[in-house]
Amino acid sequence: MIRGLVAGEGLIDFLPIKGFEGPAFLARPGGSPLNVAVGLSRLGVKTGFLGKLSRDPFGELLVSYLSENQVDLTFLARGDGPTALSFVHLEGEEPRFSFYGHRTADTRLTREEVPESLPGSVTAIHLGSLAMVREPCATALDELLRREHPRRLISFDPNVRPGQIQDPDGYRRRFARWLPMIDLLKLSRADLSYIVPGEGEEEVARRWLSQGPKVIAVTLGHAGARAYTRSAVVEVEAQPVKVVDTVGAGDAFTAGFLAALYHLGRLGKGEIESLNEDTLKRALEFAARAAALTCTRVGADPPRLSELGEP
Repeated sequence: MIRGLVAGEGLIDFLPIKGFEGPAFLARPGGSPLNVAVGLSRLGVKTGFLGKLSRDPFGELLVSYLSENQVDLTFLARGDGPTALSFVHLEGEEPRFSFYGHRTADTRLTREEVPESLPGSVTAIHLGSLAMVREPCATALDELLRREHPRRLISFDPNVRPGQIQDPDGYRRRFARWLPMIDLLKLSRADLSYIVPGEGEEEVARRWLSQGPKVIAVTLGHAGARAYTRSAVVEVEAQPVKVVDTVGAGDAFTAGFLAALYHLGRLGKGEIESLNEDTLKRALEFAARAAALTCTRVGADPPRLSELGEP
């Protein structure tokens, strides 16, 4: 029985590689929600993926990748549109992405393809990223969020890609409507700066915690991560590693945090309400280790439980 459900896009990342006379790229499975689903499964949480993938060769690659990682595909839809592509630029601390996703299969998930009910075993749902800004998928998942938030833990990562948001103010208004339905909000400093430009992290976190979320986790790149609840603030340092690239590190962090809550008996709507400071720190440390290990590999390649140990 699946315990976690991740909804959103899957795509192909093209990562630059050296050793050729001209530009060359390595094709790897990607997309923030798909990365989180694989990360959770590798960390011992039985996880399902809800989304739409193409029937083209790249779509088949993504389906095989999910299956090989024991992600449940009961709620996977297939479509005739092409697979979305992303070309990764690795200059600087944070990777940049050039997306090619016009009318791709992942965007075409409809409300009719979202199940009318979910198994009772599902205690947590994770959403976010491009799937929440591309129609008709965005509307379908918005309705899923509204329907399920009263009874299941909702995890959300905005994973903001400014170039994919046509109406920034409209997006901020939608985010404000999502906020009361979110239990665990994970975001980067870049996400925070986009959603509330010019405002301080702690001030924003305190305000948002009064509006719905029980936990807000902010990733800080090489400076580590910080998590807020209504009663505590916990900070951990990033583990020193030899960085190959940081693609997928944020998604590995999300998977690590959710997996830690699962192994610590706190992955549920009621359980996260009573999260104490010690449990919060253990989850944050586990998530930071997962992110660090991902940075030692090419592309989004989240770690397994055997590599990290128990949280």
